[in-house]
Amino acid sequence: MSVVRELATRRDSRRFAETMARALAPGDLVSLSGELGAGKTFLGRALARALGVSGAVTSPTFTLVREYTTARGDCLLHADLYRLRGDADTFAVEVARLGLRDRRADGAIVVVEWGEDALHALGGDPAFRVRLAVVGPHARAAVVDGARVAVFG
Repeated sequence: MSVVRELATRRDSRRFAETMARALAPGDLVSLSGELGAGKTFLGRALARALGVSGAVTSPTFTLVREYTTARGDCLLHADLYRLRGDADTFAVEVARLGLRDRRADGAIVVVEWGEDALHALGGDPAFRVRLAVVGPHARAAVVDGARVAVFG
């Protein structure tokens, strides 16, 4: 089942992230995809805030992975795999080197931008797979599926 949500404003995106955050559990995976500028990093940051991360929440674009502690004590890993793009075998090896699958198995919540081609390497079965599209200067459309999509009714 897929759900489509219009995110007309940044506030809508933050509310969308809050709905996801309430449903997330340790070991969950969230995959964020969409063209450049579609709002993946904004949504990742909004999700971190909704989970109660305090302090700076910065883009993982150049570091590949950022680690945070949520208000409930969970580890949140926010990753960006854009720079790892390449042939499928090399990509899988590079994703494995990041250790995200292992950290997820240890209970970390893993949010991955550009991770649609790495779902298997990340342990599969995402709680949420979100595909974002630009539909206006500030508006986005989100198509969501995954194990916990029912929270969007």
